[in-house]
Amino acid sequence: MQEKEDKKITEEKTKKKTPIKQIIIISTIIILIIILNIISRKVYNNLLRNKNFENSIISFAEKNKETIFSINKIILFSSCDAKNKTSSSTNYTIENLYTYTDIALFINNNSEENTLENTLKSLKISNIKFTKIPEIGEPKLYYKSINSFAKSELKEENLINSELEFEITSEDEADLNKPILYNNCANPITLSYINQNIKTDYTMTDTEKPITYNGKLLERCGVSIQSIETSISFDVEIENNKNEKFKTTVYFKIPYENEQNSIYEGNLKSELETNFNFYRY
Repeated sequence: MQEKEDKKITEEKTKKKTPIKQIIIISTIIILIIILNIISRKVYNNLLRNKNFENSIISFAEKNKETIFSINKIILFSSCDAKNKTSSSTNYTIENLYTYTDIALFINNNSEENTLENTLKSLKISNIKFTKIPEIGEPKLYYKSINSFAKSELKEENLINSELEFEITSEDEADLNKPILYNNCANPITLSYINQNIKTDYTMTDTEKPITYNGKLLERCGVSIQSIETSISFDVEIENNKNEKFKTTVYFKIPYENEQNSIYEGNLKSELETNFNFYRY
């Protein structure tokens, strides 16, 4: 009899405990479902973001798969001069010894046919930086007329302070003493990098040897090539006649020597093969 009563009591206790266990199990399942739902949403959102990013990359690549404008060639001519020179029977004195490097950037519109897409509506130089500043002198960038290319010229009115906007023309003839470009990219962008006041009021007592106003003067004045080394960069921005905008960043080292020659021999001409492609923005 006692055994039956004990069994009955145990069964009643078990019945009372069962609902609590069920509640715990159900609660655990609900929490797991919520967690899985949150994880699923995060995974989905990440996949969606990645897909959107992938689509934007593909769209950008498709948009720029054909290069309309590029700069594939740059010609540079480097030499030296002095602004003022005085001489006597016993010495030479020079003021403002400066180097100049004339720069011609050739824009390629990559077509023999002129269309609204590959002709210029506007062009400007901006964001000028000296990425390596010379140890001595005062580096600046100027506009240079193509008619004066490779000639010593120091015109402060041609100084580029922050940016230079070119006039665009379709006329057969233009005054290229001003910043003018033909809309079919027929003439290059011409600039001049000038480093002034490398030496100021510098006197040379060796009057027996004639003075030569070119790169030889640097060596004679004791100026090392390493002390005037410079690198430059700037943006070239284009708008074509379809009102599409393009940009590229041009950068290069100002050349004072190569494997064969140096500016100490008088002048140095360099031709750079480049691959500056313009992208739409």
